[in-house]
Amino acid sequence: MPPPPFPSDGFSGVVRLAGESWAFGYADRAHGIPNAVETQFNIASGSKGCTALVADAVLPHELHARELLGNDLPLIDDRVTVEHLLTHTSGIGDYLDEDVHTDSDAYVMQVPVHELATTQGYLKALDGFPQQFEPGARFKYCNGGYVVLALLAERATGTSFYDLVDEHVLEPAGMRDTAFFRTDSLPGNAAVGYVEDGRTNVFHLPIRGSGDGGIYSTLDDLDRFWRFVPDPTPIGIGWREPLRLEGGDAGVSFYSVAGRFTVISNTSRGAWPVVRTLLG
Repeated sequence: MPPPPFPSDGFSGVVRLAGESWAFGYADRAHGIPNAVETQFNIASGSKGCTALVADAVLPHELHARELLGNDLPLIDDRVTVEHLLTHTSGIGDYLDEDVHTDSDAYVMQVPVHELATTQGYLKALDGFPQQFEPGARFKYCNGGYVVLALLAERATGTSFYDLVDEHVLEPAGMRDTAFFRTDSLPGNAAVGYVEDGRTNVFHLPIRGSGDGGIYSTLDDLDRFWRFVPDPTPIGIGWREPLRLEGGDAGVSFYSVAGRFTVISNTSRGAWPVVRTLLG
């Protein structure tokens, strides 16, 4: 099958459609390493699918976040539950509010990115944002809520979030090429992310992702993920129809629809013209 008709030149990334896969551009421009269908890409908020499955496995949906937070993050309303966090209805203040931070190539982190290497380390980034509305009042997409979920999962189990993802998602799904890598020590098969002027994204993102984003994966592993997602899907996960994951960040753009197609780019906006073409 020939490649789909992409709407613009210069696409860097991979595409899977109807069982066929294509790779374009470079995983590492400085060393001339091309992308391949096996390349590991940051999928940004696509990681939330793993976080939701972990939370569904280890946290009661009715659990109040405050029961495990203790005195941490005091501006989170005492009524906020795991269910609210899962379904983006918690109303908590968001450290990466996408209504505020609209430029994916901007430097938006409020703490030095090298300090964000563990989920516990994100507390300093999450703190200080007032509650925006009463829990359950409405939907508002919230990145910080999924980091809080990761933190709650750690405290409920005494196990690191990264190990919980391995235990409850990656190992049972057979996703052997998926992991939360540090951006300052990427393995040789991982794509470097690039912002629009050609710089890498190493200073834009946390040095290691957590519950809201930053996992690296491959086309094959994403297929395995969709086969692993329970049927019926746990209600707390809050999937939209059709089942899909998407993510965008500095040097990352990603969109995957279960059973249809996946597009991943190691540039900030590269995936979106391709996605629009495939959605028709």
